[in-house]
Amino acid sequence: MRQEAPTSPNTQHHPEGVVSSVTRGRLLVAEDDPAFRYLLSSALRADAHEVVEVANGVELLDALGGSLVPGWGSGLFDLVLSDVRMPGWNGLDALISLGHGPALPPVVFITAFGDDELRARALRAGAVAIFEKPIDIDDLRVFVGEFLQSRAH
Repeated sequence: MRQEAPTSPNTQHHPEGVVSSVTRGRLLVAEDDPAFRYLLSSALRADAHEVVEVANGVELLDALGGSLVPGWGSGLFDLVLSDVRMPGWNGLDALISLGHGPALPPVVFITAFGDDELRARALRAGAVAIFEKPIDIDDLRVFVGEFLQSRAH
């Protein structure tokens, strides 16, 4: 007999019948492949997250720019999920150019080109995780939910 957790405003009922508590977040998804960006964003919205989508490194910088101005837009995003290789400016270089700082939200990188050097650069730049394509969307959803939950406490 399966016992279900009591529901709350942050409880999500998944199609598989699993009940989990989700901390909702405002996420920035940077991905140049429109179909994959749609897949990521749809899955995250299904977990009640607010998602802003951008298609390249320049748009990523633009979206993050306001959150780096003292006194304006602080905490604009709870988490950034970014492809590494994108046209214009790649996601890793874009975020490295912003530097470390309390205003920069945590970043998860998603890449099809994950070698040891790239992983080391991403971690030095402050990445909280690196997912390699092809990714399991459910694993990403669980990671995002658990990461946001851990920061809420």
